[in-house]
Amino acid sequence: MFADRAKIYVRSGKGGDGHVSFRHEKYVPAGGPDGGDGGRGGDVIFTVDEGLNTLIDFRNVRKYKAGDGEPGGKKNCRGKDGKDITLKVPPGTVIKEAESGQVIVDMSGDNRKVVLLKGGRGGSGNQHYATSTMQAPMYAQPGRPAQELELLLELKVIADVGLVGLPNVGKSTFLARVTNAKPKIANYHFTTLNPNLGVVDLNGSSEDGHSRGFVIADIPGLIEGASEGVGLGHEFLRHIERTKVIIHIVDAAGTEGRDPIEDIYAINRELNAYNPDIARRPQVIAANKIDVIYDREDSALKAIKEEFEPKGISVYPISAVSGEGVKELLYHVSEMLEGLGQEITVFEPEYDPKAALLGDGEQGYTVTYDNEDEEYVVEGPKIEKMLGYTNLDSEKGFTFFQGFLKSSGILEELEKLGIEDGDTVRMYGHSFDYYK
Repeated sequence: MFADRAKIYVRSGKGGDGHVSFRHEKYVPAGGPDGGDGGRGGDVIFTVDEGLNTLIDFRNVRKYKAGDGEPGGKKNCRGKDGKDITLKVPPGTVIKEAESGQVIVDMSGDNRKVVLLKGGRGGSGNQHYATSTMQAPMYAQPGRPAQELELLLELKVIADVGLVGLPNVGKSTFLARVTNAKPKIANYHFTTLNPNLGVVDLNGSSEDGHSRGFVIADIPGLIEGASEGVGLGHEFLRHIERTKVIIHIVDAAGTEGRDPIEDIYAINRELNAYNPDIARRPQVIAANKIDVIYDREDSALKAIKEEFEPKGISVYPISAVSGEGVKELLYHVSEMLEGLGQEITVFEPEYDPKAALLGDGEQGYTVTYDNEDEEYVVEGPKIEKMLGYTNLDSEKGFTFFQGFLKSSGILEELEKLGIEDGDTVRMYGHSFDYYK
């Protein structure tokens, strides 16, 4: 099975803790602080590897962690930085936040390397906290925590042209004839399980000097209900989200007793149900299997043209087996692409890990009164973070924390709630008596 989707867990490295130590030298009886800083945690990095075409490696290994920073040491020694972890993905991989399904980054176009999660900053050693009034600080800053995310990786094939059509209409035979692809071909419904990519190489170049070749993808035969996930619909429909032009191949000979016009409408309904934007892409109909039509003037081929050409959809009679009409179809598609420009469709970011993990939500706090315990309660990410790297047992740390409560407006909020001297304030397991 073509591995085009995977769910993984990633975590950056934790910053190393700062160190508390003092110089102890033979002729220096009262050495100053010399605790070193902690090292930086490793980053989680994604890069594009042109040699990859599936996400199979991420199905075998689902957890990825960067290295933690080492703690600082004595004699001002800084801890070693944690090792970055680099994950290689195929071009066209869309990285999403797993729970919301929102796009973080599309590894296409110019997005070749992305630092997805930054490692935690190392904590400062006690050498940074010496002052004229506190010459022997017993406090060092803890390293900043790691960042973690659950990700959904989806490979959306980068192709200019997508082939769609019901099973067994000749798409694989067509692709094998016009490109360097070698798809497996058999007379079975849904035989194509992998989106096959091939390059069409046309002679000559366009007016702006670009080669007239283009990339074409055979999307496995769709069935009715594919947009609702019936069969393998969702697994494959995502691969035509980037295509600029759709070649709709239909069995014009009706070799299986089907109505080709109804088949075309059925597939277009599936495209529209999955993503209306795809259904609006320029489309050309390849009326295949004309080599087995004996009377082309009195056949379904004529009916297809009368139905769709007035709607602005060109119909090209072809035989994928003999090659008849194929060249004309390809040159028409090339002209369609020239009119649409060279840009690759790149999905816009919808989720910013930095903002989500370290952004505005982290700055908030709430101040409430607990009637049952008769205590004032201060909570929120900003409070929790501050308590995480402040040593309340040291004089400087406690003074710093008091200043933070005042500057952030928390003391003002407590006074609005009617706090009085001697009342208790609770913050994440810490309790304080309030005195103005």
